[in-house]
Order: sequence, then C-alpha cells, then structure tokens
Amino acid sequence: MKLSKRLLILVLCCLLARFTAQADSYPRTGQSSEQSPAPAPQQSPEELQQLVAPIALYPDALVAQILAASTYPTEIVEADRWMQSHSNLKGEELAKEVDKQPWDPSVKALAQFPSVLENMDKNLSWSSSLGDAYANDPQGVTDAVQTMRQQARQAGKLNSNEQENVTTQGGTIAIEPADPEVVYVPAYDPWLVYGAPIIAYPGWYPVPGIFLAGAGIGFGIGFGVGYFGGYGWGWHHWGCDWHGHRVIYNHSTYISHSRTIINRNNFNHNDFNHPNFNHGNAFHGSRPGGAGQGFHGSSAPHFQPGTRSGAFSGFDHGGNIRGFSSRGRSSFGGGSHGGGFHGSGGGRHR
Repeated sequence: MKLSKRLLILVLCCLLARFTAQADSYPRTGQSSEQSPAPAPQQSPEELQQLVAPIALYPDALVAQILAASTYPTEIVEADRWMQSHSNLKGEELAKEVDKQPWDPSVKALAQFPSVLENMDKNLSWSSSLGDAYANDPQGVTDAVQTMRQQARQAGKLNSNEQENVTTQGGTIAIEPADPEVVYVPAYDPWLVYGAPIIAYPGWYPVPGIFLAGAGIGFGIGFGVGYFGGYGWGWHHWGCDWHGHRVIYNHSTYISHSRTIINRNNFNHNDFNHPNFNHGNAFHGSRPGGAGQGFHGSSAPHFQPGTRSGAFSGFDHGGNIRGFSSRGRSSFGGGSHGGGFHGSGGGRHR
C-alpha cells in the first residue's frame, strides 16, 4: 500500500513538472511575443525647419489646425476630394454639410481654406511628414515655427499690416488676423521668403493661391469666419501655446487619435484602417460624397541632401496631382475682402 502511494505521488509530480514546463513555453498574459522596436531618431532642427517653412508665417490658429490635421493624411485626401465634388456649396450650406462629415475637427476647420487643404493634399508626403513630426516631437516642431518666424522678421518680410498683427510675446512671435472675423492666408515661396534659401521639400508642388513666386509675401482673398465660427471646430476654437509647445483646441491640449500616424513615444503602432496605401504610389478607391476618382501618385523624385521621407513610404513624395486645375477661391460668411495679391510692403505682387 505504501509503495502504491509513493508511485502515485511520483506520477503526479512528473505530470505537474511537465505541465509547468509547457505553460512557461507560452507568452505570459498581456505580453507580446514580439519586442517593441526602438523609437526612430528625431529629425534635426534643419529638417523640422524645412517641414514647417510652408506654414510658419500663417496665423497661429491656422498653424494649429494644420498641425493637427496633418496627423490625418487620409482624411485630408478625402476632404479635398469631397470639396472638389461639392464646389457648388457655399457659405452656411457648405458649413452645415462639412459638419456632417466624419472627419477630425481640424480637417473640418480646414474646409474653410480650400487652397490650404488642396496644398496638403497635393503635397501629401510633406503633410504626412509634418504630422509624423508633430506627433513625435511637438516641441521641436513648434520651436521650428518660431525659428522661421524670427528669420522672416530679420529679413524684413514679417511685419504687421492691414491683414494681420505680428507681435512679440515673451520671446515668441504671434500672428493674428487684424480683423478677428476675417482671416487672410499669406502667399509666399517657402524656400525663398526667409532670407537664405531653404532646400525645397522633394517634389514640392506650388499650389496657386498660396504660393507666390519671389521673396515677398502677398495676401489675396480674406475668408470670413462667420458661418464656420458657429461650430465647435470653427476658427476661434484653435490656437498655439508656444511656451507649452502644443496645439490648443477648445482651451485644452489637442490630442490626435489618428490611426495612420505612428506615435513612437508611445509605441502606438496602429494599422491603416482607411483606404490602402501601397508601395505603388497609388491611392485607389472612391471618395465619399461622390468623388469617385482615385488618387494616383506619380513616381517619387530623388531625395535632396538634408531631407527625409515622411511617415508613409507609399506616398508619392510631393503628393502631386498635376492633372487637377486650381479651383476658384470663395469666401465663407462675409464674402471676399480685397482683390489680387497685396504685398506686405504695400505693393502688388503678381
């Protein structure tokens, strides 16, 4: 009897040891069998300055909207195509329809500035790179904006005028509309306006309406913020906290929930849950709202020294859609204010 008990205990011990060994061979609950990759190195100040050069001289609230929207490149494409297919909508009717769309508030806000939205779409590689940079290094990006503003001011290109007020506050330069209800988007060549030439972003496409050849700054149509201002994503809900290095939305820090931008600081490796971005430089699929034409990128140009690709290697570097013509600009909620391009020095640029 004693021998039988001993044999039974021995068998049970062997079984227990076997099951324990098998359990150890499986990943523990809550742990991944793959190691998280190390965060990619942050971009240099020079690279960040190149990224923000096209928008650094915009009013603060518009810079905030662009930085936030750049973390949603797929929605930028969708919104611009939607705008093109709904060009008949104006004013309050347009604002109501934009409000119904499933886009991020920042993308909805940019619908008020069609040329800015078009620029982000046609230069999609730049847009995605900007979003990637802001998601992972907001301090570096906001510092780069201030650096470029300082350079433009030293070059005599950034001063208060009839369209905007330029002020220095605690060592930072703020840009606000001269009339809080009318926003002018400055037009300039981002690679020449800052004094010393900057290497252009690879494949950069100059969008009419916000690109002005030469080294000056011009102002075209003023956009009334009336109709769009009544929504929670409207103009007055955005701003930049330059000392806190952050975008402000509704009096709080803006937090992007994009699933197409990788936040390396949080190792947030999300999947693309929107239309497929492949390495053939093509965005296939129909657009919401009846825009059924697919987005076909051209071949990527060679990189220049001091530049780098953005978050999506599948994008054409420059996002060029040269087949599209620039549509007319309209002002929402108050009509256009002023005509042509007025230079910051009072002259006219053509």
